[in-house]
Amino acid sequence: MTEEMTGDRGRSQWRSESAAERLQHAMKRLRARLRTESGQHSLGLSQSQLVVLATVLREGPITAARLAELEHVSPQSIAQSLAALKSAGLVRGEPDPQDGRKKLISANPSAVELIDRLLAGRSLFLTQAIDQVVAPEEREDLEKAIELLERLATADSIRARK
Repeated sequence: MTEEMTGDRGRSQWRSESAAERLQHAMKRLRARLRTESGQHSLGLSQSQLVVLATVLREGPITAARLAELEHVSPQSIAQSLAALKSAGLVRGEPDPQDGRKKLISANPSAVELIDRLLAGRSLFLTQAIDQVVAPEEREDLEKAIELLERLATADSIRARK
């Protein structure tokens, strides 16, 4: 490999690392802003607990083991999140009718209302922010950025296939 090619690869790697750092920082700031704008901070629940709750809503009734698998976390972490959600009255566990040794976790009606309220707050903020900050001629660029973020979100499954 020539020195010129090595230099190009080094610059490309540096640009990717720089972009990765900038993307991480921007996503962190946006997530924090979404939590604030949606009123999440006043709930007393962590972001991971709310993610688990949303998964229970989407996938439930579901076992704790399946939740851990879907969220890519340990069973202990799921158990902690579920304990907090149960104590907040947002989820309940019932015996699995097909295997009484297992418990199926389901969301209570109050959980649906809570998640809907949080999502609506986030959507409202993003809609207003897009209208305020993204010029009409940049909307296509925003669509492309969203597509790229969606592709990046699948990178874990791409790595697993190699």
